[in-house]
Amino acid sequence: MCDTPDSLMLFAAGFGTRMGALTADCPKPLVEVAGRPLIDHALDLVVEAGIGRSVANIHYRGDQIVRHLAGSDVMISDETDEILETGGGLRKALPLLGQGPVFTLNTDAIWTGPNPLAALRTAWDPKKMSALLMLVPPERATGHKGAGDFTLTEGRLTRGPGFVYTGAQLIDPSELSEIPEAAFSLNLLWDRMLAQGRVYGLVHSGGWCDVGRPESIPLAEALLELADD
Repeated sequence: MCDTPDSLMLFAAGFGTRMGALTADCPKPLVEVAGRPLIDHALDLVVEAGIGRSVANIHYRGDQIVRHLAGSDVMISDETDEILETGGGLRKALPLLGQGPVFTLNTDAIWTGPNPLAALRTAWDPKKMSALLMLVPPERATGHKGAGDFTLTEGRLTRGPGFVYTGAQLIDPSELSEIPEAAFSLNLLWDRMLAQGRVYGLVHSGGWCDVGRPESIPLAEALLELADD
């Protein structure tokens, strides 16, 4: 197995129900922030980090995403028949992604500051890590509510309040084959890895906004404006 990360999964298949009317006829990755679709903001990070292979999964209004990505190098993992959630979706895309550790990136966030994907690649240590998650403290999790998902102790993660998972990670997908469900969350894989003490975290030093609701769009745009000043 190659341990040099150079493949990325863009999660783009969700229904975006929290976006209300904005996703009635449009998939959430194509909702615009600062005049550009969310998925394009995500792809900026991918290109800047120099990642060689990218795959996007599709389900809800997937034809619109296919048309939007036409002419790009992004490959499509089609879940039109059945949405597979993050774990099942990543497993289905593995033939396109190739062997070795894989970046995964949600398409419903805005980032400022250092490139999170480049930071994950620099910090990745396959000898001790099965997953490396990018985090932010709750007070810097713009547009997000809650006390956090993980506790961070000397780099290693456990479940509990403390830091918010941002939707960017590096992960070894080899154990996905051992999960019997067709559709499942990556939480099932994380639980296996957490039990082994092999899930680590990295804290993003820049800005991050969870664009899951309409009211988060102006927050994300303000974050981008602040970064440009």
